[in-house]
Amino acid sequence: MTHSPLPPAPLPPAALPPALEARLPPALRGTLTLPVVAAPMFIVSGPELVVAQCRAGVVGAFPALNARAPDSLDAWLARIGRDLARARAAEPERRIAPFAVNQIVHASNDRLAQDVETCVRHRVPIVITSLRPPDAVVRPIQAYGGLVFHDVTTLRHAEKALEAGVDGLILVCAGAGGHAGTLSPFALLGEVRRIYDGPVILSGAITTGSAILAAQAMGADLAYMGSRFIATAEANAAPAYKAMITRARAADIVYTPFFTGVPGNYLAPSIAAAGLDPEALPGADKSAMSFGSGRAKPWRDVWGAGQGVGTIADIPTTADLVARLGREYAQARARLMPADAGSPALGSAEPGSAGWEEAS
Repeated sequence: MTHSPLPPAPLPPAALPPALEARLPPALRGTLTLPVVAAPMFIVSGPELVVAQCRAGVVGAFPALNARAPDSLDAWLARIGRDLARARAAEPERRIAPFAVNQIVHASNDRLAQDVETCVRHRVPIVITSLRPPDAVVRPIQAYGGLVFHDVTTLRHAEKALEAGVDGLILVCAGAGGHAGTLSPFALLGEVRRIYDGPVILSGAITTGSAILAAQAMGADLAYMGSRFIATAEANAAPAYKAMITRARAADIVYTPFFTGVPGNYLAPSIAAAGLDPEALPGADKSAMSFGSGRAKPWRDVWGAGQGVGTIADIPTTADLVARLGREYAQARARLMPADAGSPALGSAEPGSAGWEEAS
């Protein structure tokens, strides 16, 4: 299959403040325009969105199981690698982020071993693991220099992931879209930082540049952003899904284990459209906890989203969205540090102008 040349995109902000960037793993330094990892999302995240995210300077990610046939994962990885290599060659001055693949570590995922082998063959820069401790994934990925970040919702989950040797933790806190925990990000991040000083990525209703900065102020290194990218031009989401995101508020989010057996956040209007009462859902359906390739997903039109949807009102391109987030991030820094407001990086100039890298 051939693909048309990549369209030009606005040059994003030049860099992160060096004091913050120095805390990142070496593979991420010099590649990001914002301290953001785009969360991998069921159906929504595909090659087009991932490439757009990476070209904008944030880590793009997709679930391996989104490539519905196992052999198609190989094609997806080849396409993403080729498109990003072409973009780097065409614009060597651009900060282009690495990408990540999400692997579900669960007994029902009969593709896990094969999909990990495919990631190893393509030397995927980052693998994000979810659910069970990722012991079987860590060694083969780290053997070629890849990074493994693991989703956790409790301190005990974090401890188990660290015992497995992961390179970083993703704290999936209250308010995050899709599968999510119940702990406040303040609580979970505070507990994790008592035992771990390595890379931490924080999630939970992060949809704006000021929220990205807040995550860093709390002690996270990177923000994990999912729902905001559903409503973008490149997202593989139905038009009705994107429109529903722009109309939703936090009160429209329902937290339930019913659909997959794992508690998660979903849009109430999509639940109602599926013929169910969002306020009277049954308990957890343990039979729904199947993450392999053996059967179609019965609730594919029940749509996940986080509590941050109330700030989402449009459907921009990914490049335009990341540029906007960069401006919001700089403006938030200026509000908190008015003495530095004259710095081009902190309000008086657009990101990407001279001085952005000099902010600390």
